[in-house]
Amino acid sequence: MTSDPKLRRTVTEVHHYLLGQLNSAIRRPGAFGGEQTLRLYLDALTFVDNREQDWHQELAALRDRGASVSTGVTGAVHHALGAKAEDVMASVFAEIAHRNAWLLLDRSLQRAEHDHIRRTVDAWCSRNQTLSGTLAEFGPPSIVIGSNNPLYPKTLGYGTTHPDQPLIFLHFWNGTEPGAASTWPPDHPEPLLLAARHPGDRFIDEFVFTPTGAHRRQQLGATT
Repeated sequence: MTSDPKLRRTVTEVHHYLLGQLNSAIRRPGAFGGEQTLRLYLDALTFVDNREQDWHQELAALRDRGASVSTGVTGAVHHALGAKAEDVMASVFAEIAHRNAWLLLDRSLQRAEHDHIRRTVDAWCSRNQTLSGTLAEFGPPSIVIGSNNPLYPKTLGYGTTHPDQPLIFLHFWNGTEPGAASTWPPDHPEPLLLAARHPGDRFIDEFVFTPTGAHRRQQLGATT
């Protein structure tokens, strides 16, 4: 191996590499090592960009609103939903990346599209909804977090390129009922909407549960 300084990566190259890795890890948290990996990539990226103070403030804000507990964001999600959900956990870090212009969107919504979803998503959650029905209603998302398998749980995020316009998340679940043995295929022909999530004073207040989501949360004994 050579140590020739002329052959070392530039700061710009390191930034682009970390940016790509962060965005891949947000989309597929299970394949990249979960929350710890997301924290490490964000920590490294803020160091390269000389923005460590911003990162520390983001972490403090997570704790203050209950989005991170002694077991991290993963634990806060578990409290809120009654079960672990890596796609929901990763969506919290996607928010941070978006606020800091580090999230690379697959589709950027026009402001009018984004405003429409913000106005109507709570009413959409008043009834049970499916993944296909939600896509038909709101269109292709800005980001998909979770497996590409259409049967698996996942989170859809909708946003614009403007960091001051918050992402709107829709969290979907599929599987077996609590206490039942895991089976394949899962119980439902496609994922069901558990909740929408958009900014709130407390983490739990950010969730707007569908009837399915509220029932599942009760079954699982969510504590928040």
